[in-house]
Amino acid sequence: MAVKNQVQLITYPDSLGGDLKALNNVLTKYFSDIFKGGVHILPPFPSSGDRGFAPLTYLEIEPEFGTWQDIRAITENFDVMLDLMVNHISRQSVWFQDFLKKGKESEFADLFLTLDKIWPEGKPVASDIDKMFLRRTAPYSSFTIENSGKTEKVWTTFGKQDPSEQIDLDINSQLAKEFLKDFLVNFSKQDVKLVRLDAVGYIIKKLGTSCFFVEPEIYGFMEWVSNLATSLGIELLPEVHSHYSIQNKLAGHGYWIYDFILPYTILDTFINKSGSKLCKYLRVRPHKQFTMLDCHDGVPVKPDMDDLISTDEARKLVDVCLERGANLSLIYSDKHKDKDGFDVHQIRGSYYSLLNCDDDAYLAARAIQFFAPGIPQVYYVGLLAGENDVENVKLTGEGREINRHNYCLAEIDLELQKPVVQRLLMLIRFRNEYPAFNGEFTVGNTPDSQIELSWKTAEKSCTLNIDLNNSKSSITYLDMEGNTQNYFI
Repeated sequence: MAVKNQVQLITYPDSLGGDLKALNNVLTKYFSDIFKGGVHILPPFPSSGDRGFAPLTYLEIEPEFGTWQDIRAITENFDVMLDLMVNHISRQSVWFQDFLKKGKESEFADLFLTLDKIWPEGKPVASDIDKMFLRRTAPYSSFTIENSGKTEKVWTTFGKQDPSEQIDLDINSQLAKEFLKDFLVNFSKQDVKLVRLDAVGYIIKKLGTSCFFVEPEIYGFMEWVSNLATSLGIELLPEVHSHYSIQNKLAGHGYWIYDFILPYTILDTFINKSGSKLCKYLRVRPHKQFTMLDCHDGVPVKPDMDDLISTDEARKLVDVCLERGANLSLIYSDKHKDKDGFDVHQIRGSYYSLLNCDDDAYLAARAIQFFAPGIPQVYYVGLLAGENDVENVKLTGEGREINRHNYCLAEIDLELQKPVVQRLLMLIRFRNEYPAFNGEFTVGNTPDSQIELSWKTAEKSCTLNIDLNNSKSSITYLDMEGNTQNYFI
């Protein structure tokens, strides 16, 4: 199947109404002509942590959210994307629980990466760990095996807790590949059309490397999983937060990638009222991308923006975002911080709040996203122009909850009445329906305070114009009769 060149929604299974049935009702009632590109439902599986990203299994749906029948009901009107965390599985999964009981005697032992597969006698070496791109203080957790009382150290890339809830899979084991195959086969049976390979950059562990996007081994895995997905009628989207050169390598191999450069660059454009960096970037970036401004994590800074921005520039922008209520995700590994200690991994906050709740700036930012070549995704909070949920951060102690508000049906009704939301829906309809977006893209040569982006086919053309001095934006386009029209966003 081909990915549709139209706007997609990103949402949790319970964030728009409370469960999957409610989500389907909301989609069909309010957004049947809005998300023609589909809906990315963040992990709806049973999970022991990280809001779904520590899955116990991919063969079941969390009962609080619904059933596979509810997923299939959504697929009747919308292409559905689900996540496959190819790097890890939950500590509470039946497979790891069996390992905790029996250790190396478990039939599932080879699923997991015990440290003796990495270091002789399983003893970690500090000089090796220093080279790694760490997501926690140490890349492993210690567990006591019930039957023997023996301690086993197992690789765990992610997880705030110790021991971690997210147990890495040994992708070199045949058993792990059989598991991933079973999960993808099940997705296909449930009519899932797209699968995001979450955390795929971490699957290869190799001494002497950062253990992140290890070449050439990563391409061997990508070829294997892509061939499998293609045979099942599934399109893959690898999720890799890294230096832009790595994203370009993936694109060079023909894979879809995420444009993790765009969110920061657009934010910088409106905060500093300068379009030069954005226009320069839009002229050279690969076109086969999924674009986004906001998501369930935050606006990527390091390592995504490395070598594209200076530390001084980044500090100033981060300070503005903090003044507007944002919080930060930081990098653990000293080796991957800037030399002067700058360590911001992501800026966390609603994109509407990061733009100071300025309706014109927010809509102009969305217009840039929609005109940038690629498949636009709109996060559900951004769809409703939601503001920072500071109370939820205080309640949970989790900084990412600032942009994870759950909307009840009454709230959705209320938010949809906001002028900024109605204007956004009109803009999405234009992006979905105007045929020139399948044509040729150009970036105009404009003064620093202006942006001009155009699409053209033999029959139709449209041009986005933005004045960064006041954030006003408009689209000039040819209508069905060939007459020039102006659409003021």
